[in-house]
Amino acid sequence: MNILYKRKELSEMRNFIAKNIEEMEWSGIRKFADIAAQVPDALSLCVGEPDFKTPERVRRAAMKALEEGKTRYSMNMGLPELRAAIAHYMERRFGLKYDPAQEILCTIGASEAIDVALRTIIEPGDEILVVEPSYVAYKPAVALEHGVSVVVETKAENDFKLQPEELEAAITPKTKALILPYPNNPTGAIMEKEDLEKLVPVILKYDLLVISDEIYAELTYGGKNHFSIAALEGMWERTIVLNGFAKSFSMTGWRLGFAAGPAVLIQAMRKVHAYVIMCAPAPSQHGAIEALRDDALCDADIAVMREAYDERRKYLLGQFNRLGMTCFEPRGAFYVFPSIKLTGLTSQQFCERLLFEGGVAVVPGDAFGESGEGFVRISYAYSMEQLQICISKIEEFLRKRGCI
Repeated sequence: MNILYKRKELSEMRNFIAKNIEEMEWSGIRKFADIAAQVPDALSLCVGEPDFKTPERVRRAAMKALEEGKTRYSMNMGLPELRAAIAHYMERRFGLKYDPAQEILCTIGASEAIDVALRTIIEPGDEILVVEPSYVAYKPAVALEHGVSVVVETKAENDFKLQPEELEAAITPKTKALILPYPNNPTGAIMEKEDLEKLVPVILKYDLLVISDEIYAELTYGGKNHFSIAALEGMWERTIVLNGFAKSFSMTGWRLGFAAGPAVLIQAMRKVHAYVIMCAPAPSQHGAIEALRDDALCDADIAVMREAYDERRKYLLGQFNRLGMTCFEPRGAFYVFPSIKLTGLTSQQFCERLLFEGGVAVVPGDAFGESGEGFVRISYAYSMEQLQICISKIEEFLRKRGCI
């Protein structure tokens, strides 16, 4: 016997959605990527995803693991062989020493590492300093734990580098941690050793924890190698370093990252990770072991992509400055952040009109914080051919508007 129930109108029901979720905005990146997918023949420069295949030897290692039935749960912290490989890599590339048994946690991408780190440290009302412009997920992740995001704005005239006086001005007695996002998404800014050294006295003075998101650490240009704040005196013991395989090895869909830091912090994070996720995917871990197995091959895999990105970076930098969309030189990641002030439009208006009138999708700068207003983010993780076509379309759009 079928019984048909009349569904109640939502207005008649209790609101089951938490207030902080209702108030949370959708990602500005996804907003324009989704709109672009619905516009016929539109070209997108929205997404920060490498256009390279994962290295063949890494793919083969994962396929071999699948064929051998290595598909069960791993240890919560990740396969011991992978953690040992990560520890070797971190010391070799960045001079950071971690005990693979206690101080490295494998996660579902660096995104889960951000979430787990914040879940582990935040108590309701704790303030977390968020440097902006920056990745769209930081403030929502803080809000999910009923923490309070305090924005520290960086400026184009300082190459979007965090200044010590800006940091200190944002600190209150409730401040617990600083999220340090360099190399930076969306600006492409980096913090060099001397820049980081200026922050350390402030961090120590106020006894802050640092969550250093270094997912783009391998993608730096112009002879500027990445330097981690954890390598400075007094900072290793108060820094959680986040990284992963998505950007460096073109492994975005493999969803594998890691956190490294003092055992007391990593073991607390492990507790959260174990309840929420259990473990990272086993086949992805076996692929990542192969990615790091041979130092020379590891460096060669990264170098191929870095060189291609550098060529695209130089091309876009020159083109946007030629068009009057002033752009400071990004030294990391794979984004440029040109100014659109010559158009007289807001970032949202520019992106909407460029998409519908010019057929190119880019991300408004204010998606990454209010200090991003007046800029747009453009990813160069696309082929040179697509970048050249998009520049032609952007130039035509600007001419039609009388901007050039």
